[in-house]
Amino acid sequence: MSNTEKGGLHRVRNFLSCRQVLNLLTMLGFMLNYALRVNLTIAIVDMVQTNDTSSGNATLTGNGTAVNGNSHSVDVNEERFPWDSYQTNFVLGCFFWGYILTELPGGRLAELIGGRRVFGHSMLWASLLTLITPLAAHINYVVLIVVRVVLGFMLGASWPAIHPVAAVWIPPMERSKFMSNMMASSLGAAITMPICGYLISVAGWASVFYLTGAVGLLWSLAWFTFVYETPATHPRISAEERREIEEAIGTSTSKKRPSHVPWGQLLCSPAVWAIIICHGLAVFGFFTVVNQLPTFMSKILLFDIKKNGLFSSLPYLGKYVMAVASSYLADYLRKKGTLSTTATRKLFTTFALVIPGLLMIVQVFLGYDATWSVTIFSLALFAHGAVTAGYLGNGLDIAPNFGGTIFGLANTLSSFGGFLSTWMVGALTYKDESFHSWQIVFWILAATYISGAVVFAILGSGELQPWNNPPERVKISDINQEEGVPLKNEK
Repeated sequence: MSNTEKGGLHRVRNFLSCRQVLNLLTMLGFMLNYALRVNLTIAIVDMVQTNDTSSGNATLTGNGTAVNGNSHSVDVNEERFPWDSYQTNFVLGCFFWGYILTELPGGRLAELIGGRRVFGHSMLWASLLTLITPLAAHINYVVLIVVRVVLGFMLGASWPAIHPVAAVWIPPMERSKFMSNMMASSLGAAITMPICGYLISVAGWASVFYLTGAVGLLWSLAWFTFVYETPATHPRISAEERREIEEAIGTSTSKKRPSHVPWGQLLCSPAVWAIIICHGLAVFGFFTVVNQLPTFMSKILLFDIKKNGLFSSLPYLGKYVMAVASSYLADYLRKKGTLSTTATRKLFTTFALVIPGLLMIVQVFLGYDATWSVTIFSLALFAHGAVTAGYLGNGLDIAPNFGGTIFGLANTLSSFGGFLSTWMVGALTYKDESFHSWQIVFWILAATYISGAVVFAILGSGELQPWNNPPERVKISDINQEEGVPLKNEK
């Protein structure tokens, strides 16, 4: 390496540490992760034919041209589809068919071969599928469903894959802050929705898929260029940063990746089931809001597509702010010894789920008013952001060697809940898209949120479990396991 190259490398190293680069790209990755998912939830409002002319909503002429009564949008000649409420919700829900299939395998695969590969490839292929989504919709309704299922298949592995990354890169007392990067998905949704609303009004619904897909490809290039599986394999990491990570992680994450999962002990652990059940119930509520909030605003609150995108994004902004703030507070309380890890996780989980549950009850009685409805949803998701300091990263507390597997199990259950939520709303609003039907939805959400908090308060734990380091059944080659060695080589 030349002196010039060494000097440039030194300047980059002084500007951003490897962990800071990882944090930044992880945050951007989860922003794009949800952008690739929620682009359809707002685009579908304009993709479906409607004869509604009330309150300035977008109306479709016989040739499929979108005309907005109130806004100054450009008329776009674009094909619209004659889907009813059931078919529309089917398109939204089929994503979870593929999503379910790769949750658990994705988490375990990331533990074995590294989270960088699994997370990076899931996003790369999802971006390519997003680019061809408009073509699939124009070809056939079934082709669109196939693309959405495969998109879910690719993105399903992304969430559990980040836990093995954190296990080898992030010190235990900084993991709440790192897990808040997962909530950048909410920031992605907040940014995507108003941009989608604007793009649809000036360039048609297909443009949102082209934009989000192209940005996803650029992110994938950056991820594979600047992120490495472990500190031991990173060519740019300083000796100081590498030593700091090693000393903080210690022996909680194995030098060699365990070749097998102690399924019996894992599945008999109350702490694991606390995470699985709590996550399933909490995400059922969250997915219902993510997938159905634009439709609720369009059908019940009668917002046009621009207002829909703007106001739908407000709750997500609040959620991300809470995720970051609560994570910093949780790590501070743990470092100072003010609260144990167990108490911290239970406190923040209770806050993050009980508050939204109570707000859904308020929504039952006040949700018919647009101002109250937007305020309530914003406050509910604002409070829900505290799950990053609660159960979301709890798998790394109790078993960092199997954090991907635990979160894969939890997200598999929550994926069933995601499909169930879209089916539920479709069934309840089929031929009766009234506020009364949505009141039933809000009651169900209140019950699921509060139940999740109760389960975690009873069963949850923050203590490292004895089965985190199981004895090896077979001899593992040191060469094959090189990427699993945290940092001990230099000593």
